[in-house]
Formats: sequence, C-alpha cells, structure tokens
Amino acid sequence: MKKRTILLCMAALVAVFAVGCSNQTDTSAQDGSSPPAVSQEQQTTLEDGIYSADFETDSSMFRVNETCDGKGKLTVQDGKMTIHISLTSQNIVNLFPGTAEDAQKDGAELLQPTVDTVTYEDGISEEINGFDVPVPVLDEPFNLALIGTKGKWYDHEVIVSNPEKLE
Repeated sequence: MKKRTILLCMAALVAVFAVGCSNQTDTSAQDGSSPPAVSQEQQTTLEDGIYSADFETDSSMFRVNETCDGKGKLTVQDGKMTIHISLTSQNIVNLFPGTAEDAQKDGAELLQPTVDTVTYEDGISEEINGFDVPVPVLDEPFNLALIGTKGKWYDHEVIVSNPEKLE
C-alpha cells in the first residue's frame, strides 16, 4: 500500500512538470485503424477529446517509454476511453485487458501492437511497440496482462490518471 501511495505522489509530480509524449508517432492513426472496442461499462465524465494522462504500472519492467514522461494519449469518444501507450521496446507483443488466465482462453481478443517511433534527447530514433488500451475507469487500478517474446503471460495492474486536455 505504501508503494502505491508513493507511486501516486510521484505521478502527481510528473503531471505538474511534464508536457507529455509529443515526439512519438502513432502508426495506428496513420493506417486508419481505430482503437479497440470497449464495453458499455467504460463510461466517463470527461468530454470527448484527446488528453495527456499518466499511465502507471506495478512493474519497472512494464512501463511507457522514457520519452513519454510516464504519459499516454487518452482518447475519449462517446464516453469510452482508450489510452495509447508507447512502450520501451518491441519485447511485449500483446496485451489483454484482464488477467493472464483470461487472456489464454478461447476467444480472448488480444490487443495488437502498433509500431511507434520515439526520438531520444541525443537524437537517436527507435521503433517500439505501442498499444491502444481500453480504460474502464480513471484513478483506480485495473488488470492488464501482457505476453512477451518468450511466450509467457504476466498479470499487471495499471492506473490511468490526471487527464489534461490536449485538443
């Protein structure tokens, strides 16, 4: 519990000082694909639009790319929320909104990666995996399972918080 409180405090500080991940390229927008469908439970009080939002995980190995300052691009459309996150590499190949156990069941719809390009402070660019993650609720943890290049599923909890309108 203490760790979560510290993480939330750190996220609040990042939100105050960070400007978001403005140097990423989201190829899902370029190829015309849309974020995955989300359930009716995913209603929000945010008005439709694009926001920068904090994306926190329970693991230092599963996080957004350093160029993004801990943030993703939250899209709210018709009361449904989806956050686009750019990860640190291409080693995470799929995500699943739920548990690792559920991700392995027949009919489970896995989130497919996009190829995002980030540019680091030293000018080096890199292609990494990004994902459009359905957000059921803000400021509360929810389950997000991942599978990496080694083929093993892992359970994680993530929190999306501090949305700041961009458009």
